[in-house]
Amino acid sequence: MADGIKLSQHIRSLVATLFPTARNCAYTMPDTPYIPPADSRQDTAPHLQSLLQEQRDAHQTDPMPSLDVRRDRLDRLYRLLEQNTDSFIRAISEDFGNRSAHETRLAEIMVMLAEIRHTQKRLAGWMRPRRIGTTWPFWPARNRLVRQPLGVVGVISPWNYPLQLALSPALGALAAGNRVMLKPSEFTPRFSQALQQAVTRYFATSEMAVVTGDAEVGKAFSQLPFDHLLFTGSTAVGRLVAQAAAPNLTPVTLELGGKSPALIDLSADLAVTAMRIATGKLLNAGQTCVAPDYVLVHRSQFDAFTDAYGQAVRTLYPQIPDNPDYTSIIHQKHFGRLVNLMEEAHAQGAEVVALGETQASTRRLAPCMVLNPPADCKLMQEEIFGPILPVLPYDHIDQALQRINQGPHPLALYWFGNDANVQEKVLTTTLSGGVTINDCVYHVAQVNQPFGGVGASGMGAYHGEWGFRTFSKEKPVFIQSPLAGSRMLRPPYGKQFEQLMGLLMKWG
Repeated sequence: MADGIKLSQHIRSLVATLFPTARNCAYTMPDTPYIPPADSRQDTAPHLQSLLQEQRDAHQTDPMPSLDVRRDRLDRLYRLLEQNTDSFIRAISEDFGNRSAHETRLAEIMVMLAEIRHTQKRLAGWMRPRRIGTTWPFWPARNRLVRQPLGVVGVISPWNYPLQLALSPALGALAAGNRVMLKPSEFTPRFSQALQQAVTRYFATSEMAVVTGDAEVGKAFSQLPFDHLLFTGSTAVGRLVAQAAAPNLTPVTLELGGKSPALIDLSADLAVTAMRIATGKLLNAGQTCVAPDYVLVHRSQFDAFTDAYGQAVRTLYPQIPDNPDYTSIIHQKHFGRLVNLMEEAHAQGAEVVALGETQASTRRLAPCMVLNPPADCKLMQEEIFGPILPVLPYDHIDQALQRINQGPHPLALYWFGNDANVQEKVLTTTLSGGVTINDCVYHVAQVNQPFGGVGASGMGAYHGEWGFRTFSKEKPVFIQSPLAGSRMLRPPYGKQFEQLMGLLMKWG
């Protein structure tokens, strides 16, 4: 399907082929492609340069903010969230068409408030210089490791969790003593405007500022000579961001995505497993970077799992599309892409099972299972980012692991079972950004653990102290002693030097 997407040409056949169990599907959609609403202000390249310089000058004035200054900034960030919760929830829901207020509170507001409290309690310890051991030939000199702010940090955030994925890296950057420039997605214009207005009320532009605009503004933003740039989004756009940052040698943290598998062992409880996979998959209607992208289940349990998953979906989200807890697809273009993925898989022989009614007019795409999709279809090549769950059988655990390892390293991997030996084999023979055992998504909420990808799913990590470290320069400091023996290593070289070198070569 071309980028213009004329869904009406496909809908009539899709009702009969893709959604045979769904009745009275209200498919009414315009033929025109999705165009994001215009922002209230388009930031130009000169404006971006000016804003960056303002923050850089402010950093030079106070390059090592005190604990009190940093705590004050975090307090203001906390109040910003507390006092604007309702308006943020409303704006996000309007941007999506419908976004459950409960999901926004759970996955964005609550997560952020908890992370700020965690940071406040531990910030003094994170800032404290570390004592580092000194190699014995250099005794009695001392080593210190000093964590120093980098300067100005740029954050490019996506539309799927527009609040949490903008403010979580900003929190880490502010805690580390930096200034922050945020560029939220153009696909959530109402929230972006609300965030910009709120940040302006609680922060000076020299501390933190929000930049709005379209993809061209985002491109100009990524080309700025930040001291660090964090991007969250697709792998394809992540490559472009890395290329844009490269001429300035700007360090980048890329939080990307990929096809995160859910591997079900024969020892798993299928009813519990299906419910937990459905919960993780359908959060935000599957528009989550760590959502389980596909399921691998033993062939002998294939039918039992699909039955259990269908029951779990109907328990979680009855009466779709009228269920207010079920989130809409963000825009028409993405809705069309998801439908096209299923249409192609169906045409190649996969069975598509709809678990509710789809309503195109509100972009509520019913949860679907796609059974036995071919490996070369787009559904199994691209990150899905929607409520579509491919289910594939395997005959032996090694076959399942081989399938996982043939693709790029995923952002997340989920294993379900009670066999400790199989669990260890999965952990040691696969490489992924993170793992949750016997559930989905929850490793992301562990603020004492780093969050990040590997390979095509990203580089670098943040959250909690890991975010503080990402946005700091950990500077080694060597403090020489008045009693230093280094004079014995100076020229003119002679017998004493050779004797000392002999000791150092053997024992140093």
